[in-house]
Amino acid sequence: MTPKLLPLIAAIGLVGGLAAPAIASVGTTGARAETTVTIRTQNGEFWGYLTSPRPKQCADGRKVTLYKQVGSAQDPSVDQKMASDISSLSGSRYKWSTGTTGLRHGRFYARVTRTPLCKGDTSDTVRASSTT
Repeated sequence: MTPKLLPLIAAIGLVGGLAAPAIASVGTTGARAETTVTIRTQNGEFWGYLTSPRPKQCADGRKVTLYKQVGSAQDPSVDQKMASDISSLSGSRYKWSTGTTGLRHGRFYARVTRTPLCKGDTSDTVRASSTT
């Protein structure tokens, strides 16, 4: 190796070493943050909250989908999509709400899919028995 190449090789190593932490901080190699979605129902209205240790990335502006459960267990591949909403800050929490959808009876749950920075989650199933 010629002495002229040593400074070039050292510079490439230095730049590569500095770039690695910057890439890791973006979250592409880090673990996804936990996300929790809840659901409540009353008179045909469904709402709930999203929580996460990374609220700005994992709770704010996330699409929440409301499903009507058709079998004995949750299965988004066969359950009926009923509505969706984008979560937003309400007081100190991130809330989603479908408003009054006119849904009558059945079992329903909410779901958020994973993102590059956040895990997905599915709520418990709730029973609705509205006359609206």
